[in-house]
Amino acid sequence: MTTELLARAKEDKIHFISLQFTDIMGTIKSVTIPMGKLEEVLTEGIWFDGSSIQGFARIYESDMVLVPDPVTYRVLPWSSKERRRARLICDIHGPDGKPSLSSPRTILKMLLEEAQNMGYIYNVGPELEFFLFKHNGETPLHPVPHDIGGYFDFSPRDEAQRVRSEIILALEAMGINVEMSHHEVAAGQHEIDFRYAEALTTADNAVTLKYTVRAVAEAHGLHASFMPKPIFGINGSGMHIHQSFSSPEGKNLFYDSTDDYNLSKLAYKFIAGQMAHARALSAITAPTVNSYKRLTPGYEAPVYICWAHRNRSALIRVPATRAGKEAAKRIELRCPDPSANPYLAFAATLATGMDGIKNNLKPQEAVNEDLYHFSREERENRDIATLPATLAEALDELQADAVLLNALGKPITDAFIRAKRAEWEEYRIQVTSWEIQRYLETA
Repeated sequence: MTTELLARAKEDKIHFISLQFTDIMGTIKSVTIPMGKLEEVLTEGIWFDGSSIQGFARIYESDMVLVPDPVTYRVLPWSSKERRRARLICDIHGPDGKPSLSSPRTILKMLLEEAQNMGYIYNVGPELEFFLFKHNGETPLHPVPHDIGGYFDFSPRDEAQRVRSEIILALEAMGINVEMSHHEVAAGQHEIDFRYAEALTTADNAVTLKYTVRAVAEAHGLHASFMPKPIFGINGSGMHIHQSFSSPEGKNLFYDSTDDYNLSKLAYKFIAGQMAHARALSAITAPTVNSYKRLTPGYEAPVYICWAHRNRSALIRVPATRAGKEAAKRIELRCPDPSANPYLAFAATLATGMDGIKNNLKPQEAVNEDLYHFSREERENRDIATLPATLAEALDELQADAVLLNALGKPITDAFIRAKRAEWEEYRIQVTSWEIQRYLETA
């Protein structure tokens, strides 16, 4: 593999390699090496200071090693010919040579291996939404949408369409199979979907998509934001996660032709597991203060913990599939947003679904009515709970959820909860423009 990769990089006329990884929060980190260093790094890895990366290591145990994953080699299509750059996504090892339990990618790989040992391949397809904003000279940037289009709108002279087209070309140049792109509901809001794959590949692709979108947007003088709710009063951005299990031979294990919804018993258990842990799961899949400005009734965001066929007001939806499309049978978790770390999000969704399988959990009956029109009494009579209303509430649920704490491990959950508690406290003491307008003259 090393010889083949070196030959490929030489053929691509690469000058620099970006060794990429994410911290616990999902922020992309990178170490750049010259091409002449690649063979050594592929063989031995490269040391770095883990204590400087949030949640990775304490100051007295800071030495860590980046270990490139050769299959993630991609040329960055926006890099200049004179300084052609490629990237490799890395795993993190400790000085003992063992994978670091502080690395989100490591945790996802461990959970995927556990599932594979039970005969399950976890496939994921996320729908990442984002906004394109104008650079208007303000500091900090004020969210002014780049266009005034709406859901699926099209115009042959649409500048946003041209930007999306360039993003797709860049993604395809990096080996990502884009299936669809379109304008979303809100002004300046867009979505790009790529083909589902095994969860590790999908997490790598999701990280790649986010910085590719930003790079192309910047080239057009725009700012791409994956903030869940950047503008009050309009729809926020989600990252719906489509999920299924397949056998090692490729058979869809969530499909059963004899069921009313064409779902297997395995799929029902998986759904039940995610519903049982949904309130704690939201801390990982909707991990910011701003996430809970999106997760409110009235903006198509799912806050009610139930499942349904087609119904988009439910937390988990079973999309319709055409006859003969058994491989497409899947479930869609609708609460995640694009501020989540994809490695942690997929690890958490897998862990909760697997808990439903291990404990033979059964979901409640499907709710195929519009939940947004239910009264509180109707929801209580149907035993339909709601997601947490704030990040603080979600963190309380996470700290009480032994399944998620054990699956993600103490190094990650301790660092994650500590950082997110600090985020909540910083937010809690802010004095907002709303408060000034509401109380300054009346209190």
